[in-house]
Amino acid sequence: MKVIRFESGAIQDKIFWKTLRKNVQQYFASNNISPKGNFSMVLKSVAMLVMYIVPLVIILIYTPNVWLVLALTVVMGLGKAGIGMSVMHDAIHGSYSDKKWVNKLMGSTIYLLGVNVFNWKIQHNIFHHAYTNIEGLDEDIKNRWIIRLSEHSVFKNINKYQHVYSFVLYGLMSLSMLVGGVFKLINYNKTGITKKYNVNPTYELTKTILVKLLYLFVMIGLPSLLTPYTWWQVLIGFMTMHWVTGFILSVIFQMAHIVEEAQQPTINEHGVTKNEWAVHQLLTTANFAPKNWLLNWYVGGLNFQVEHHLFPNICHVHYPNIAPIVAKTAQEFGIPYHINPTFRGAFVSHYRRLKELGHIQHHH
Repeated sequence: MKVIRFESGAIQDKIFWKTLRKNVQQYFASNNISPKGNFSMVLKSVAMLVMYIVPLVIILIYTPNVWLVLALTVVMGLGKAGIGMSVMHDAIHGSYSDKKWVNKLMGSTIYLLGVNVFNWKIQHNIFHHAYTNIEGLDEDIKNRWIIRLSEHSVFKNINKYQHVYSFVLYGLMSLSMLVGGVFKLINYNKTGITKKYNVNPTYELTKTILVKLLYLFVMIGLPSLLTPYTWWQVLIGFMTMHWVTGFILSVIFQMAHIVEEAQQPTINEHGVTKNEWAVHQLLTTANFAPKNWLLNWYVGGLNFQVEHHLFPNICHVHYPNIAPIVAKTAQEFGIPYHINPTFRGAFVSHYRRLKELGHIQHHH
């Protein structure tokens, strides 16, 4: 893995990051609050887990009619995405709590989703956060089968229609994490990434496979054994839940990085990209719908993606309060702060960007 350097040579940019950090620390100090999670974070975690687990229990014990089951699998999909965005995400960044064991415990809710912690840490905390929107390094903008998310990646003719079909395929994201996670880990093992982080490759792979098998047993095996539903009804329920989760997670992530104003910078042959790290985060990231209270609660601060990228170690419950500080400091230094005021606006911008990426030919 090559080492990338962020250098702009502009002293202003270095001062910007120092000033911003000071301003944000000042906010927590003067209000005498911890940058980690609080009681509302605990309540939210309970709500998300209830949304995911209770419908399953109802299905297994009361075996309601199939239409109600279908509705319950949609609720499970919502809960599952909620755990991903609002619970495990903060915990694996270490921002849920000051206590390591709490972060570890809440981070392990990712196993309930059939995904493993190590994969997420590498793909998300390391590749995505360090190299945001850089082709070939940020796995989140890697071409996915027939979806082209980077202007520097290979162009296929079918991409011309991606603004139409992508949204259907987005729903498959959580299934691809479930299945593809094994292959991704094998790849990390092969390239030595696993060892680099002092993790035993064989142990990690065995654990991952066992977690996934257990997950499949609970989600497909138990309903098949304990309820009168046919195998294909169980499968439809399982796929519905996954599709809902995948669609929500994909759209929320895309609206922060694959929108018209978010840049996709390149690195030169020396492994240098021409902005300081903090400035790079502002150029490649966009916030959306900051005033939407339901979204603020549900998506775990992922609509305050700028703040999250600059301060992943601060719990998302604080983002609405530190966002004005970030915006103001960026403005003082003349650095763009991307924001789509509404959910709809961000969605449309993502749609347009998809269309654009389906028409720009490969260039360097």
